[in-house]
Amino acid sequence: MRVYYHDVFTFPLPEGHRFPAQKYPLLRQRLLSQGVLHPDELLLAEAATQAQLSRVHSAEYLTKVNRGSLSEKEIRRIGLPWSPQLVERSRRSVGSTIAACRSALEQGLSISLGGGTHHAYPDHGEGFCVFNDVAVAARTLQAEGLVRRVVILDLDVHQGNGTAATFKDDPSVFTFSIHGEKNFPYHKEPSDMDIGLPDGSADEVYLEVLQRALPQVLSLAKADLAIYLAGADPFAGDRLGRLALTKGGLAERDRLVIETCLRAGLPLAITLAGGYARQLEDTVEIHLQTVSLAKSYLPHEYQANR
Repeated sequence: MRVYYHDVFTFPLPEGHRFPAQKYPLLRQRLLSQGVLHPDELLLAEAATQAQLSRVHSAEYLTKVNRGSLSEKEIRRIGLPWSPQLVERSRRSVGSTIAACRSALEQGLSISLGGGTHHAYPDHGEGFCVFNDVAVAARTLQAEGLVRRVVILDLDVHQGNGTAATFKDDPSVFTFSIHGEKNFPYHKEPSDMDIGLPDGSADEVYLEVLQRALPQVLSLAKADLAIYLAGADPFAGDRLGRLALTKGGLAERDRLVIETCLRAGLPLAITLAGGYARQLEDTVEIHLQTVSLAKSYLPHEYQANR
């Protein structure tokens, strides 16, 4: 299985900033030290090109990001201080998701150790998201004729407002989200299917909703590729989550998504999306189990069900 990373491209953050940048190198180190992945399976993807980014983002916004001419208000909305390193890191994150999507088409399953930046709109960023990696990847593969239809399975605890807005008038991309109804973003953009859950929703409710909705989503989407945002933030110990899933519940969520897609012969690219646990180790462990579970599904299982 090919797994793409970009954590070597760091960017400066103020002391005590809430963005958990350190989870990415810690996860990669843990995947290697525990033998989940062999070094040959970890690949450094190319950065997304300007042409690829422009398939989603406006020329004005890209110019502002590249030149560092975003206003203070625009930077506050993103929630990350601008720097040249942030721009490069953001481009690498998008490139990793594009590469994971390509690999998924070849092997059935692939992962980006990052991505899921679903709050970025075509003309602005927000919520720690500069560029929308999932939207750019979908548009790139469509433009290259590799896929016609894409389904986005957004199971981060926050609704993917930027993704939903990007594809609101595009029937070739089906957007699906299960999220905390009262959580950020407080103005939700309509996805093709949204399921908002009340604060405190735990494993049983979440998994019942997912198990019921997932077959319907795939049937409606009629997709050639699925992109899964496997956020760690529905976890009960997440500072920004407000739901109450256990680590076991999140593992079952991942299993449902992976098995449903592979049994349908649907290539699946996984991105990590959010995770802000009070204890960083919990976020790393949740992402680790996502990658470990994905690795356990061998390519022949996908091929056999094509």
